[in-house]
Parts: sequence; structure tokens; C-alpha cells
Amino acid sequence: MHLVGVVMRFENLILEKRASVAVITLHRPSVLNALNGALLSELAEAAEDVAADEAIRVVLLTGAGPKAFAAGADISELAGLDQAAGEAYARRGQALFRRIETLGKPVIAVIQGFALGGGCELAMACTLRVASEAARLGQPEVKLGVIAGFGGTQRLARLVGRGAAMKILLTGAIVPAAEALRIGLVDEVVAAEALMTRAEALAAEIAANAPIALRQTLAAVDGGLDLTLEQGLALEAGLFGECCATADKAEGTLAFLGKRAAVWRGC
Repeated sequence: MHLVGVVMRFENLILEKRASVAVITLHRPSVLNALNGALLSELAEAAEDVAADEAIRVVLLTGAGPKAFAAGADISELAGLDQAAGEAYARRGQALFRRIETLGKPVIAVIQGFALGGGCELAMACTLRVASEAARLGQPEVKLGVIAGFGGTQRLARLVGRGAAMKILLTGAIVPAAEALRIGLVDEVVAAEALMTRAEALAAEIAANAPIALRQTLAAVDGGLDLTLEQGLALEAGLFGECCATADKAEGTLAFLGKRAAVWRGC
């Protein structure tokens, strides 16, 4: 049962539910919220919790403290990986980030400070990215003798284009917020003191819409990215038809015609 204002504290993160919005805060501030195995496990658990909670319509994902969203993988864990363990490690992170990407609910990365390596990859797996003016993003894995392994080589090129992605991945350079906005790596940049307020307002704006329509929009865009235009249009038409069979579609159209706010049932 969903409870307004409930807070669930894990060892490495905090999950808070505020009516229709969930806030997941990565909470390892002493190491800039580095993504170790324990944190990844807890993030997977939190993701499944909010996915199953029908009252939650939007998720905000952020990091504790002003210095970092997530500064990357835990280097002490990375140092001990051989080839087999490295591939397993990458596949684990990829599966989790893909789950976040396909949660069925919009996930907004709220980026303050550093989002590097796995932290940048996690942000890219989110639906939208809102960053503070102090945010810094990048994929510096080549400086450690490895490549981005949690989806960075794939999502970055899809977000910013091949050339811009190659420059970031091959140099390992850190990208300031303004440049990240220019190339499309983030969607908005705001003053640091306004970051969470803006993210909450965006979440509320999204959450006010029909939950099934939100889910089907996510499915249409995500599912259509690797299809031909004709295949993508067919996918869109099928999902549109499914929406037309819902009580929410009937409510939405009646509310519009009646000049009143819709009351969504999620069915």
C-alpha cells in the first residue's frame, strides 16, 4: 500500500515517496556517491519498488550532498576485475540501467556536481536530465585503462551524435553543464539553489497527466528508436489504439469537453 511521505532508508540510498513522485537519493556522500556493488543492489530494489507502486507516476533520481550525483564506479572494486568478472560486472550494470530506462515511468536525473563514469551512464539511462550550473559530466574510463561499460558507448552516441560522443569517450574530458546542454547531454540547466525545486516542478507537471499515456509514450519512443519509420509508426498506432480502450481516455476527453480537470484512474 502506498503511503504519502513514506521514507525507506537503505544502507546506501534513501527512497522517499511524496504522493505521485518518488525520490531516490544515492547516499554515499563521503565517496561522492560512487557506485559500488551494494549500492547497485539497493538501486535495483528501489527501482522495482517504485515500478510496482501504482501511485507513483514519476521518479526523481539524485545524489546526496552538493558535490556529486555519482562520481562513477568504486575504483577499489574495479581494480580487482579480470576478464570474466569484468564482463559480468558490465552486464550487471547494463541490466540495471536498462531496467531504469524501461521502468514504465519517467525517471528524471537531478544532477548536482559530478556525474562521471557510471554516474554519467546512470544519468543517461534516465528519461530526462536536469542539471545545476555546477554540474560536470563525463566518461573518463580511458584514463583507467577501460571503456565505459554500463551503456556509455551506446547511449552517449544516441544522445549527442557520434562525433561529440567520440570526443568525450576518447579524451575522457569532463564536460561542464553549459556544454552538456548545448550538445544535448542534459535537457535543462538551472542555478544550483533552484535545482530540486525545478525538478520537482517538472515531475509534478508530468505526473498530472494520464499514467497509461505516459507509459505508452515511453514505450513508443524507446521501442521505436531502432525500428524503421514504418515499423515505428505501426508501433505507435498500436499503442494509441490501446490507449483508446482505457477508462482514462474516456475521462480525459470528457474532462476536456466539460472544461474540468481529469481524474485519472490508471486503467
